Amino acid sequence: MGKGKFKSKPTGRRHFSSPEELLAFEARSRTFKQEDVVQEKEEEESEEEVEREPEKRKGIQGLIQVQNPNTVERKNLKGRDDVGKAAEPSRREREEIEKAKARERYMRLQEQGKTEQAKKDLERLAMIRQERAEAARKREAENAAKVQKKMEKNAKKKGVLVSN
Repeated sequence: MGKGKFKSKPTGRRHFSSPEELLAFEARSRTFKQEDVVQEKEEEESEEEVEREPEKRKGIQGLIQVQNPNTVERKNLKGRDDVGKAAEPSRREREEIEKAKARERYMRLQEQGKTEQAKKDLERLAMIRQERAEAARKREAENAAKVQKKMEKNAKKKGVLVSN
């Protein structure tokens, strides 16, 4: 029994069918298929017979159409209202339209610079532009000073080399 670390499980065993069992299984399945075909044909015939026979009512019910005065016909209220009037938007739709209009109005004012936020933004932009212009001037001055120093240094070196 101890064949090592792994034990054999009862589910792992294989079962092989003999040729006789296979033939018996095929014969049984053929008879079941034939019975199914026969049952389907019978059902189709019975359905055709039912379709042929109209619905029969007992006594004089087939001759008289009964109208009950107590029955109330259902009315489609929504359909009737839609036909008579132009469609009004619902409360949600109206609110969405109002929000969209207000947003557009605000954006137009924003572009023109008339809102508080636009004014603040414009002030901030003016300050940033001014700071950048000052920084550019300062860099140009520093670059000019560096170039001047190099020129002086080169002149001294040439003067020293020439005088030696």
